[in-house]
Amino acid sequence: MSDDRSPSILLSFASLPDPGIDRSKLHHLGDIIFITLCAVLCGANDLVSVQKFGQARLNWLRRFLELPNGIPSHDTFGRVIAALDPHAFIDCFVCWVQSLARSSQRMFISIDGKTARASLDRAGSKGPLHVVSAWATQSRLVLGQVAVEEKSNEITAIPALLEMLELSGAVVSIDAMGCQKEIVAQVRAQGADYVVTVKANQEHLEEDIRQAFDRLDEGERSRGRLSVFQTEDKGHGREETRRYEALPVPRGLRNRGAWQDARSICRVIRLYKDREKECSEVRYFLSSLPAKAAQLAEVIRGHWGIENGLHWVLDMYFAEDRNRSRKDHAAENLALLRRWVISMLRNDTTLTGSIEKKRQQAGWNEVNLEKLLGI
Repeated sequence: MSDDRSPSILLSFASLPDPGIDRSKLHHLGDIIFITLCAVLCGANDLVSVQKFGQARLNWLRRFLELPNGIPSHDTFGRVIAALDPHAFIDCFVCWVQSLARSSQRMFISIDGKTARASLDRAGSKGPLHVVSAWATQSRLVLGQVAVEEKSNEITAIPALLEMLELSGAVVSIDAMGCQKEIVAQVRAQGADYVVTVKANQEHLEEDIRQAFDRLDEGERSRGRLSVFQTEDKGHGREETRRYEALPVPRGLRNRGAWQDARSICRVIRLYKDREKECSEVRYFLSSLPAKAAQLAEVIRGHWGIENGLHWVLDMYFAEDRNRSRKDHAAENLALLRRWVISMLRNDTTLTGSIEKKRQQAGWNEVNLEKLLGI
């Protein structure tokens, strides 16, 4: 380093193994990752842009990095990112994000997957990258990610993701793919509650929950134990009503004992207009939380927020769905870098505006970039 203002974020990468061969290395691993991170913060969405950022900001970067052979080529950036051990890289990220995620507030964590479609490699017989992420809904931080392995699915990735998280006291929401007895048991074993979406992938479960609410609608059982909460949203030409209904788990639920600590079922009726046409949608949920509709509504609405707060942002502003990096671990490691940057931007309080505006401000003004980096 050329002065004593070494960016503290570099410490996050201190334990990351360098995949390069010592005798042929021209660039430090920390330099490469720091330049890439800064470039993505400032709006770069591909490795050619990362190199151009480095060249444009060479004098600024030399205040913090040694850069013994200047700025690496985009091919070098690509080789290094592709060769990084993704498990070690995610460990670095988790250590960094855990320092931000501490809160006295009960944490809501959404687990959901996203496919980077352009990473499909037909010539190499490799499917597109599918990443399962953990999203802290209140702080809007990515807490971790696991890539779904070839010839596998989210059912195998979710347990691995849960293992890397501190869940004690949290509420974990998972979509229908994660509605598995073993997964909810793991959530409970790690000290958290769960809210899982129920569909037809579990024999009899959706049928039994639906019938419990149908009997209520038909007056075959008392509504005295029913908890109801309703929201209405209007804006941008959209009108939407959501009615949340919660009941204690019915005694007649088949395989009830196999769902660890299940306490409530929930029905969400969504009424909305699509091009002036009245539409409706019904979803069902199973939870270890008590049958309190308002509490369940908070978790369920938060889970739906991962689409706008993370997945939409990745595609709209970071062009993830169009990124064609495919070599070795490149797609997975770049996916993590994007989520790292989103977490940094969400956590920042020094700049104002959307994710896009913050990236622009960082790219236009090095003082703003230093604020984001905590320098």
